[in-house]
Amino acid sequence: QVQLVESGGGLVQVGGSLRLSCVASGSSFSDINVMRWYRQAPGAQREFVASIISGVTTNYADSVKGRFTISRDNSKSTVYLQMNSLKPEDTGVYYCNTNRASKIYWGLGIQVTVSS
Repeated sequence: QVQLVESGGGLVQVGGSLRLSCVASGSSFSDINVMRWYRQAPGAQREFVASIISGVTTNYADSVKGRFTISRDNSKSTVYLQMNSLKPEDTGVYYCNTNRASKIYWGLGIQVTVSS
């Protein structure tokens, strides 16, 4: 079992920055190969935002490339999402995600609101 808890969301103005954190527990974090961030805007489907594989390979949705950075700190069992140059369309609930032993795990999500 893996438990994921997100934090760091909130209200920010257009052009501002936030850093989301996701702490993993219940499993050795260094054994978790891939960590991902998803988001869900009001009335929309959940969409992929970013992933980090083996702590090295990163992938991003086109909509966030150049503005968001995903990273992980194994010593803190935490994955981060640094979000810069935020836009109103970045508003939504952000979820941390991973898979392990054929199971998929999600956090409860954290609200990010970008106001214009």
